[in-house]
Amino acid sequence: MTGVKRMEQLHDLRVSRIIRLPSPGALKGLLPVDEEVARTVSAGRREVEHILTGKDERLLVIVGPCSIHDVEAAREYAEKLALLRRELQHELCIMMRVYFEKPRTTVGWKGFINDPHLDDTYDIEHGLFHARKLLIEINELGLPAATEFLDPISPQYVADVVSWAAIGARTIESQTHRQMASGLSMPVGFKNSTDGRLGVAVDAIRSAMHPHSFLGIDKEGHSSVITTKGNPFGHLVLRGGLTPNYDEKSIVAAERLLGKAGLTQSLLVDCSHANSGKKHERQLTVWENILQQKLAGNRSIVGVMIESNLFCGNQPFPEDPDKLEYGVSITDECLSWEESERMLRDGAEVLHNVIK
Repeated sequence: MTGVKRMEQLHDLRVSRIIRLPSPGALKGLLPVDEEVARTVSAGRREVEHILTGKDERLLVIVGPCSIHDVEAAREYAEKLALLRRELQHELCIMMRVYFEKPRTTVGWKGFINDPHLDDTYDIEHGLFHARKLLIEINELGLPAATEFLDPISPQYVADVVSWAAIGARTIESQTHRQMASGLSMPVGFKNSTDGRLGVAVDAIRSAMHPHSFLGIDKEGHSSVITTKGNPFGHLVLRGGLTPNYDEKSIVAAERLLGKAGLTQSLLVDCSHANSGKKHERQLTVWENILQQKLAGNRSIVGVMIESNLFCGNQPFPEDPDKLEYGVSITDECLSWEESERMLRDGAEVLHNVIK
């Protein structure tokens, strides 16, 4: 008919495609958790809770690759770390850093879940499957896993096999992430902002302690109203900013801020990122400083984070995946396994007489 106007399209104007994923429940059905894995996850969570509340005086050590891009190399690293965890269990509570999501200031590779083939095909279904599979395999070794949750949907697929989680410096001010953290089943570390501000992390900890209601998905993938109880085990992670913040003066300032906010004075120090200027070898300087503070009687520093891989440094990316060196980071520089093993053994020896 002439004179009839066609209604303009109002949605998906800038969406090129939508691919439906299996529900979280369906993926868990394909990759279920057995009793052995459940015990490792639960025990890991309790260990962190006891360390945060002072019931366990060991130092929490979250160590592993900056990001996972090769599951074979990650499994090899996990096998080595599981043995070291058992060897040093009286002084250190070691967990593996297993990061599948990478926040970006502008653009770049967003991590294994988003682009597991490293070729911009964004096969997220493959990424979720193999991320969950790897987490299960790591826990089967008796090694608890730690990760950063970036996308608010991905925890539904993998959070049940994670013992410690982080909210990163770029998302610390996000209401979405604070709400998400309030419902997570494990302790959550909140990093200070990229410019070094601690107040936003303290606000995030306080927010996540309270109940929230928000939009999310259930295990069947349906849009739902999620109501949380609040997470009592939020804590501060110092990662540096415009300047490092692991020194004694910075630690005291963080303690005072937490105390003023009525929060437990328990914090982790990130040996990497701005505290090391993203130079892998400088992580050892941070580590040694933390050990000296512990020897001097500091009780607020309850843990550290260390970026470590099979081999040191990093390599350029994007690159042809077939040309990448095995066991070398494609994001931030990492310590080698040999360097990491030596520093943790030396640290355990230093802490042996500090721990009752």
